[in-house]
Amino acid sequence: MEYVLTTNKLTKKYGNFKSLDELSIHIPKGSIYGLVGKNGAGKTTLIRVICGLQEPTKGSYSIYGIKNTSKAIVKSRRRMGAVVETPAIYLNMSAEENLKLQCLTVGVPTYDSVPEILKLVGLAKTGRKKAGHFSLGMKQRLGIAMALVGNPDFLVLDEPVNGLDPQGIIELRELILKLNREYQITILISSHILDELSRLATHYGFINEGRLVKEISADELENACKKCTRIEVTNTNALVRVLDANNIEYEILSDRAANIYGRINLSKLVIALAKENCEVISSHEQDESLENYFINLVGGKHND
Repeated sequence: MEYVLTTNKLTKKYGNFKSLDELSIHIPKGSIYGLVGKNGAGKTTLIRVICGLQEPTKGSYSIYGIKNTSKAIVKSRRRMGAVVETPAIYLNMSAEENLKLQCLTVGVPTYDSVPEILKLVGLAKTGRKKAGHFSLGMKQRLGIAMALVGNPDFLVLDEPVNGLDPQGIIELRELILKLNREYQITILISSHILDELSRLATHYGFINEGRLVKEISADELENACKKCTRIEVTNTNALVRVLDANNIEYEILSDRAANIYGRINLSKLVIALAKENCEVISSHEQDESLENYFINLVGGKHND
């Protein structure tokens, strides 16, 4: 598999505090990679490091196979566009003026791409309206438009739906999917709004306290989050024997608990377990959400 970005034991310290702690992630080419973590987990620090805004304390990263210690990393970064924290836009300028200034800033010799980019992000009809009078969603889309100047094939978005109303979220979601599917742009999105991220991501990296907890594809996550019966028994060895004998899919969680997938006849299961001198203590159906999956991975409380 070809990767746009990889990090190898990437560490960033501020004094004695490790914002990134030997973080190793892998972002496949063509993916929408959801970087999932609580506020303060290290998401923005990672983005600032790979964008060259901060230097790592230890470890390394590669963009399109070019290591950060190589002089050629500057050329690799030209293939990136990023919106870090809040969009860097001039509020007293129109969308078109902002894009033209961005062309000058990044060394794009002409303004030929400006009309197309404005149309792509849905801002072609804003005319002379100043960005200061834009809605939050329009400002976010203008930030993405500026990141698209220079025709990048890797886009980095830091908490892009923060503060947006439902309509703004839908518009941004449609734009992100269009950039990925029609323009083949690989996209890294950091977010703690997991419900929205689940509508976009093809791959996930779950981080907590600067460390990678798990890296998983959307398909693998869907299987992990599928409906199941959570059962607690006195002897999981007996449970395994009964389930294997009946070709029932399961996952052992502890010496007393397991998830059973698919439809089961609980009464028949209880009888079969009794023959193995195993009692059922409790059982209930559940359909794990992305948020619950994350909470179970890292512990703690749900995000507000």
